[in-house]
Amino acid sequence: MSVINYVTQIQFGHGVLETLKGECNRLGIKAPLVVTDVGVRAAGIVDKVLAQLGTNSGAGVYDQTPPNPNEQAVRDASEQFRTGKHDGIIAVGGGSSIDLAKGVAVCARHDGPLRSFALIEGGIENITAATAPVIAIPTTAGTGSEVGRGAILILDDGRKVGIISPHVVPKVAICDPDLTVGLPPMLTAATGMDAIAHCIETFLSPLFNPPADGIALDGLRRAWSHIELAVNQPDNKTARLNMMSASMQGALAFQKGLGCVHSLSHSLGGINPRLHHGTLNAIFLPAVVEFNRSAPTVIDEQKLERLAQAMGIAGADAVVPALTAMSQRLGLPTGLAELDVSNDLFPRIIQGALADHSHKTNPKNASVEDYTAMLKASM
Repeated sequence: MSVINYVTQIQFGHGVLETLKGECNRLGIKAPLVVTDVGVRAAGIVDKVLAQLGTNSGAGVYDQTPPNPNEQAVRDASEQFRTGKHDGIIAVGGGSSIDLAKGVAVCARHDGPLRSFALIEGGIENITAATAPVIAIPTTAGTGSEVGRGAILILDDGRKVGIISPHVVPKVAICDPDLTVGLPPMLTAATGMDAIAHCIETFLSPLFNPPADGIALDGLRRAWSHIELAVNQPDNKTARLNMMSASMQGALAFQKGLGCVHSLSHSLGGINPRLHHGTLNAIFLPAVVEFNRSAPTVIDEQKLERLAQAMGIAGADAVVPALTAMSQRLGLPTGLAELDVSNDLFPRIIQGALADHSHKTNPKNASVEDYTAMLKASM
């Protein structure tokens, strides 16, 4: 049996930031907490958001989101939410700010430590409708967290876990590609490859959900044909729109689950939070796709051929080389060694990957030996 559910209200297009005040009114948010990071605030985007809210909004700002959001940041922002008597959250930034906002939405309205809401701890039952409403405004095109039902957060014990529930889905996503214009090329590349990884992994997941498959393939087509243009021409609005759409589409398909790319990147990102999630996904993607080629659902449904068609390349055998070549053309690292990841970390990475929620929805079960081979191939 499959549960197919789409998902939340999305305002999409150039200039849709102007809908923010109306969305706050619709949701009854009168005193929001803006959750963001110092870079987004320094870029002036938070000022644009506050200007849309007006001078009497009662808004507060938490701008200390770390690159990989953690339990301490959730505690700090939750305390600001409560002491400021805020009634909703506006997440402004990339996946880190949006995921942190989701964690705050849960923890500010529920008792218990963050781990009690983690999926791998059975926490989905502990998240209720008391969760604070979130409006998500992405400023990168990669994670798609603005339409996702989960947040990836690092616990105090170092585990990188998913906080997943229908109550965590933002009440509205305001996807304005204008907010990504001028994003630095390397960040555009890394977040863009994150979107590509999402589209590919959700499509390869063995769960039955044809609408998600179609959304993921169209997202892949858009990202693959526009990512280099977005990197090389940062002000190209057409490329920015298509990359933001691809990011959103990959996340709309998350309900199918992900796979070994994400179980590995979640694990390694928990070990070393300085590593960028999208960059790790780009590195792991070729080895994982190669591993999954022999999965029964991949063969029976000709999924590699369908990926190749969306990417505009010559057949299933071209997919893995094309992924590696794309990272090279974008100037991204193509191996873990370039990030100073050494073989002695393999046991810890594999332990975390086996426990990660994405491990269970890979199209082919991965053993310790399989993960070891994928890590070696990704060095």
